Amino acid sequence: MSKPAPQSSTAAVTADDNNRYKALQHKLKTLATTMDMAGDELQTLLRNMRANADRAATLAAHIAHAELDKKFVEMTNQVSLALGGAAVEVRKLHEEAQEVTGLAHGAQRTHAQLYEGLDTIRSGRPERTPKPGFFVH
Repeated sequence: MSKPAPQSSTAAVTADDNNRYKALQHKLKTLATTMDMAGDELQTLLRNMRANADRAATLAAHIAHAELDKKFVEMTNQVSLALGGAAVEVRKLHEEAQEVTGLAHGAQRTHAQLYEGLDTIRSGRPERTPKPGFFVH
């Protein structure tokens, strides 16, 4: 059986209190990129699992044809079934990762539409801006 090769991924999104426009845009972009990479890795894992399940099924047929003990045929068939079942779950996880990627890209676009203009104005003037909630009192 083959082992999935570890792949480098981008740095995790930091959970801090920095919610300025550019920082939040960066966090959303990092999240989307990381999830996209995870989706690619899950796709590779899915292909490998399916291939290994097929190999195990073929091996079980060869063992049966060689008239070895039936318990080995049964165990090898169980491995094939387990890999096939795990591949189904990996496919579901891959679909979820793709959905999260799309949602992160959508959130980034929506955030930019709502706040990019305000950030341009606020970051372009020399005066400091009051903290949120200053005018509430």
